[in-house]
Amino acid sequence: MENNSDKSAEHSTGSTGVPAPEGAANLIDTDYQIGQDNYQASPLGVSIDIHGAVFAISSLVIIAFVVLTLALPEQATTVFDGMKNWINANMTWFFLLAANIFVLMCVVLIFSPLGRIRIGGADATPDFSRLSWFSMLFAAGMGIGLMFFGVSEPLSHYGTAMGGTAVGDDGVRTDWAPLGAAADDPSRAVRLAMAATIFHWGLHPWAIYAIVALSLAIFAYNKGLPLTVRSIFYPLLGERIWGWPGHVIDILAVFATLFGLATSLGIGAQQAASGLGYLFGIGGGNTTLVLLITGITAVAVVSIVLGVDKGVKRLSELNMMLAFLLLLFVVFVGPTLMIATGFVTNLGSYLAYLPFLSNPFGRDDANFSQGWTTFYWAWWISWSPFVGMFIARVSRGRSVREFLISVLLIPSAVSVFWMTAFGTTAIHQLQQGLEEAAGSELALQLFMVLGEMPLTEITSFVGIVLVLVFFITSSDSGSLVIDTITAGGKIDAPKPQRVFWGVIEGAIAIALLLGGGLAALQAVAVSAGLPFTLVLLVGCYAIIKGLLSEPRP
Repeated sequence: MENNSDKSAEHSTGSTGVPAPEGAANLIDTDYQIGQDNYQASPLGVSIDIHGAVFAISSLVIIAFVVLTLALPEQATTVFDGMKNWINANMTWFFLLAANIFVLMCVVLIFSPLGRIRIGGADATPDFSRLSWFSMLFAAGMGIGLMFFGVSEPLSHYGTAMGGTAVGDDGVRTDWAPLGAAADDPSRAVRLAMAATIFHWGLHPWAIYAIVALSLAIFAYNKGLPLTVRSIFYPLLGERIWGWPGHVIDILAVFATLFGLATSLGIGAQQAASGLGYLFGIGGGNTTLVLLITGITAVAVVSIVLGVDKGVKRLSELNMMLAFLLLLFVVFVGPTLMIATGFVTNLGSYLAYLPFLSNPFGRDDANFSQGWTTFYWAWWISWSPFVGMFIARVSRGRSVREFLISVLLIPSAVSVFWMTAFGTTAIHQLQQGLEEAAGSELALQLFMVLGEMPLTEITSFVGIVLVLVFFITSSDSGSLVIDTITAGGKIDAPKPQRVFWGVIEGAIAIALLLGGGLAALQAVAVSAGLPFTLVLLVGCYAIIKGLLSEPRP
């Protein structure tokens, strides 16, 4: 590495295509040109500009996966079940340990002198106000998941803690071992249920996002490298990141992102189908799911063609407004006092139970640690290239300390409040003898809870719209990230390539739903997250080396 900020013009407009650092920074001197290994052509008048190795291998493997899964659904189900069962039985400790490492690393960086380093150079200033930045941080990460699990996860854990029945990861009611001995203590069961839920939506997932986003931001805006996953590994691989070692890293990032997105899209399609059935009596089944995913993917493709400003930006603004209104409705129409006091109580319970919930060794709660936590950690990790790249792009000008504190705490607090509002309302209804939601499949539980409140038709319709628009914006934004990786780091590659990846995401979701439903979605998310977890753990060492080489105020 060479400490030479005078090369700013070269790095701003030439080799890497990212803004030059402002003030002192330790640029990396590389001759790499974005797109230097790309294949450019215009077959049938359609322009393409793709990284030969990364695009070819990624697309061919994914297309083969979709074809085989659709052609051999029974065999695919067997394979998916086998993968998930093996990983759950043998690698749960690894996911738990890795997530703990990410949280501890964030905490260490916050309190260390490295926290004073500024993303984009010593004199860089933020591109966005704090309010806009905070809004984008939350919007980046968890839309469909909050809608699907906001009711279903607290209800499931509450039923388990009470020693009753709960809904398993395949959507079928099964007998589970109690989550703690709370069968005769409903208040403790609530605390356990909410602590377990918040554990999956709080510090750990946002620490995963934070590490990836910080790594991408530092190596792009301080080191002058392309905004791609391979750039993080320059301290370890040097110029070899432009060769096959880097190709493998980017290919793994593509697989992780695609399957993570497909998992979210499949879950969202199941919930939207359940909502349409509940509200309009539209029959469910695979045909409905396929038609729904096909239609929404088509809308996402239109959004891609229109571009970010006219497409995903407007949809994101609409969705944030609708989500806020639905949250306010549940807070004020539901058990308002319980929600208000529960927010503080739930945070305290989360912190009290955190050592037990995050312990990677000696666990005897396989249904929770394997059926829930392993899936979640793999899911967040598979989403991390997508979310991390977005957060990195909007965080230039923040100090490392401000960045980490904000990324960890702001979205976590909003997620905790969302889960408290919807989870408390659902549990309160159950305690009042309204058992319809608890007895329903996971995808339907949100609508059953809204059905016990005023304005059912309106709120349920808003819920369906939220899921659908989250689907569209996730597909649109995810296609941009995947296209950037498979185009050698170019952020302005031809739109037909983004359309291709948008269609592929929908095809994967359809293939997985037909090849095993929710269990298949979970199995593939876990399988894709496993190798990329190794990539991120090695990346932790690389980002420490990168930060240590930066000038500190």
